[in-house]
Amino acid sequence: MQQDSKQIIKGLPRRIALMLLDCGLIVLCYWLAVMLRFDSGDAYKRVLTIRAMAPMLAYVLPIYMIVFWFGGLYEIMWEYAGMRDLARLTCLSGLATGIIMLFDLFYHSRPISGAVLIFGAVFNTAAIAGVRFLWRFSRTLHDACVNKPEDDTPLLIVGAGNAGAWAVNLCKNKNQSFGNPVCLVDDDLTKKGLRRGDWRYLSEAEGLRVQGVPVRGTISDIPELVRKYHIVEIVIAITTLKGDRLTEIINLCNSTHCRVRMLSDPQAVDENGNPVAAGFRELNTADFLSRDEIQLNNAQISEYLHDKVVLVTGGGGSIGSELCRQIMRYQPRRLLIFDIYENCAYELETELRNKYGAEAPVITLIGSIRDKARLDEVFETYHPSVVFHAAAHKHVPLMEISPAEAVKNNVFGTKNLLTSAAEHGVERFVQLSTDKAVNPTNVMGCTKRLCEMLIQSFASGTDMKCVAVRFGNVLGSHGSVIPLFEEQIKRGGPVTITHPDIVRYFMTITEAAQLVLQAGGLAKGGSIYVLDMGEPVKIMDLATRLIRFYGYEPGVNMQVKITGLRPGEKLYEELLMDAEQDKMLKTAHNKIFIAPPMDIDLEKFYTQLQELKVSAHHNDDAVVECLQEMVPSYHPNRRVRADHTVVAASGNTMILSREELDKARKLHGAKGE
Repeated sequence: MQQDSKQIIKGLPRRIALMLLDCGLIVLCYWLAVMLRFDSGDAYKRVLTIRAMAPMLAYVLPIYMIVFWFGGLYEIMWEYAGMRDLARLTCLSGLATGIIMLFDLFYHSRPISGAVLIFGAVFNTAAIAGVRFLWRFSRTLHDACVNKPEDDTPLLIVGAGNAGAWAVNLCKNKNQSFGNPVCLVDDDLTKKGLRRGDWRYLSEAEGLRVQGVPVRGTISDIPELVRKYHIVEIVIAITTLKGDRLTEIINLCNSTHCRVRMLSDPQAVDENGNPVAAGFRELNTADFLSRDEIQLNNAQISEYLHDKVVLVTGGGGSIGSELCRQIMRYQPRRLLIFDIYENCAYELETELRNKYGAEAPVITLIGSIRDKARLDEVFETYHPSVVFHAAAHKHVPLMEISPAEAVKNNVFGTKNLLTSAAEHGVERFVQLSTDKAVNPTNVMGCTKRLCEMLIQSFASGTDMKCVAVRFGNVLGSHGSVIPLFEEQIKRGGPVTITHPDIVRYFMTITEAAQLVLQAGGLAKGGSIYVLDMGEPVKIMDLATRLIRFYGYEPGVNMQVKITGLRPGEKLYEELLMDAEQDKMLKTAHNKIFIAPPMDIDLEKFYTQLQELKVSAHHNDDAVVECLQEMVPSYHPNRRVRADHTVVAASGNTMILSREELDKARKLHGAKGE
C-alpha cells in the first residue's frame, strides 16, 4: 500500500499536466463543433450557442476529468499504447458525453443541441488520442535520429503480438544494450504474410511489420532465419506461453547455439515490491520445465489463513520460505517462522519486512522440533491455529550414513510437533511429504512414510485436521540437481549423472507452495494429498538442455560422466503405493488427488515406535532393521562396508530396474502394509 501511494505521488505532476492539456483540448473541440454545426448564415445562433455553452464548462470539464481519472486514462503509458488503450479512451469519452447530456437535460434551462455535444465528443477523442500519438511519434523519430543504439547485436524476436511490439520498442527506444531486432517470427500465419485463402507467400515488401521490423516466418523457421540473418540472440516474447509448448520452443532456440532470453514480465516486482525494470531476462530453471499456470481457489485458502496465527516449521528452508511468502499474501494475524538455522530464517524475515513494512506480523523463532519443551513454549505463547510442517532432514545419501539422526528428526520431531499441536488446540496441521515415501529404498523416504502414518493416527485420535501432502522434487531447492549441474558446467565439467536412465518428477518451488496451501484448504482429517507432478523428466535430458543452454555440446566440449546410483537412490520415483493404484480420489482442484487411507494397527504401530526410539540411540543397522519392520515396502538400497562407509547395493543399478521393482513387490505382496 505504501509503495502504491509513493508511485501515485511520483506520477502526480505528469497526470495534472495531462489533465490541463485535455481541458484545453475539450474547450477547443466544443468550439469547433459549434463552428461546424452552424454555418456562416447562422452566425447569430452560433453566438447564442457559444454564450449558452460557456457556463456549461463549469460542469463539463469536471465530468470529463472525473471519468478519465477513474477510468484509468492517466495510468496509460502512451509510449506503448495500442488499440485497447484507444478503445478505452473512446468508451470513456462516450460515457462522459452521456452524463453531460443527461445533466444538461435535467438541470439546464436551455439545453444545447445534442449534435454539438456529439460532434464535440468525437473531436475530443480524436484530439486527445492524436496529441498523444503525435508525441509518441515525435519521440520515436527523435530517438531514431539522435540516439544510436549501443548494441547492434542481430536479434530475433519470437512473437509478433503486443509483447513482441513491446520487445521491439525496448530495443529501439530505450537506448540500452538490448540488441538490434532484425526480424520476428509468429505461428499466426497472417502475421507472417500468408494469405489464408490461397496459402501463398507474399513478397518481403508486402509482409507485415511490427514497429518497422518484418515478420519473416513461423517458429519452426527459427534455425533457417538464424543462418540467413546471422542472428546472435533470440528473445522469446510471448507472455502467455506455458507448459510443453514453451519447453519445445526453448529447446529449438537452444539448438541454434544463440543466446536465448525472455521478455521480463511487465507486472513483475522485486523483493521490496518495486516494479522490475523492463528488459530481457536470462532463462531460469523454471522455464526449462514450464507447466501451465496453477489456478488457485483464493477464497478457500483465505478462509483458513486470513487473520490466523500460522506456524511454519523449517520456515527458512527452500519450500518453507516460499510457503511463508505465499501465506503473507492472505494477511495472517501473525506468521511464525520456526527454524533451527538462524541465518536463512533471518534473511527471510528481513525480506518480508522490506516488502510488507517494518510492522509486518512476522516473528522468527529459533528452535528444534526435537525439543518438545521448546515447542510447548511456542504454542503456549503464540497459540497458532494452523501449522505447516516443512522441517526435516531430506538429503538421501547423508541420511543413509546417519539413519538415527533421520529418525530422531523426521519421525520423533514430527511426533513432538503433532503432540504439542493437539494439546494446544491447533485447528489444521499440514505435513509435507515426498514421493520417496512410496516403496522407499532409502532411510529418508522411509521416515517420511512413518510421518504419513503419524498423520493418520493423530487424525483419528484428535479433533485436529491432519493431512499430508506428497510431491516430488522441487527445482532450485537446497540439494537440487540443477544448481549442481550449473556449477559443474561453469567449472568446465564434467557433468555427473548417477545413471543414464534415471527419471524424476519435478515442480517449481512456487508451484509446490501454492498447491500445499490449496491442499490445506481442502483438509479432511487423515488424508494424504498427492500433487499432480506432470510427466517425469529424464535427468540425462535435463542435463543436456542445461549444457546446450550454456553454449556447449554434450560429449563434444562438455563431458557427461556416469557415476552410478548413490546409496538409497532408485531409478524411478513413484507417487502411489501398490495398494493405492487405481483407487485415487479426485478433489475440487484438478492438480490435487487423495490417496486411499492406510490400515494401521495403532497399538502395534506405537509399540514399534518405542522400539524405534530405543534403536535410534545408536547409529547402526538396528535402526534400518526396525524401519523395515514398520514399513514392509521399504527395500534398502544400501550396503555398509568394513570401514563403516555406506554404498549402494548390488552394483548400484541391478535392484532398481523397473522389472526388479515389480518382482520385489510381488515377493512382498503377502505382507502388505
